[in-house]
This record gives sequence, C-alpha cells and structure tokens, in this order.
Amino acid sequence: MIHSNADLAFQNLRLELRRGCLTLAILGQLRSELYGYALRKALEERGLDVDEGTLYPLIRRLEAQGLLESEWREESKRRRRFYRLSTAGEMMLRKLLDELHRLNASLTSILQEA
Repeated sequence: MIHSNADLAFQNLRLELRRGCLTLAILGQLRSELYGYALRKALEERGLDVDEGTLYPLIRRLEAQGLLESEWREESKRRRRFYRLSTAGEMMLRKLLDELHRLNASLTSILQEA
C-alpha cells in the first residue's frame, strides 16, 4: 500500500497527539488498581486501543518517574503485577487535568474563530 505525504504527516501528528493523551488516560485509569491486561482492556472499552508494545514501556516509564506503584500478587492462580497511582501520580494527574482544561478552552476559542 502506497501512502501519500499527507497520509504520513497525518499519522505522525496523530501519534504525537495520542502520546500525551495516553499518558493522561493511564494515570486516570490507575486511580483504581489494575494489572496490565485489565488496564489495556479498560482503556479499550473506553475507545482507546493500545497495543502491548506501547502500553508496557509507558507503564514502566511512569513507574520509574514515581507516578505509579506496583506489586506482584497472585490472582486466579496467576502472578500478576498490579499498578496504581502513587501520591506523586495523583498530584501529577490533577496538574495535567488542569492543564488539559486550560488547553481545551484555548483550543475551543481558537477553533471557533476558524
């Protein structure tokens, strides 16, 4: 399949837009503790499809930044790693949500003029 330059540009810009939204979605979803697959399914149920190759590295990065905590536990006779927001993650989520609302208001204003 041959893609035009416009198609490639759209795909690149779409990925940039999704990257920030995905981080915010993960932080928001992990206000309740979930293991990786359950997190992926919860996001998918809300219209945000994420492949494992994107999700797990992002979760590890957020944990390394201190925004998530995790622990291994056995559930249904399987060991699973459960993730949840840390205290720092809760504060970051609030800040990011404030920023999102500010940006959304600005974008709404700008795009209504167009």
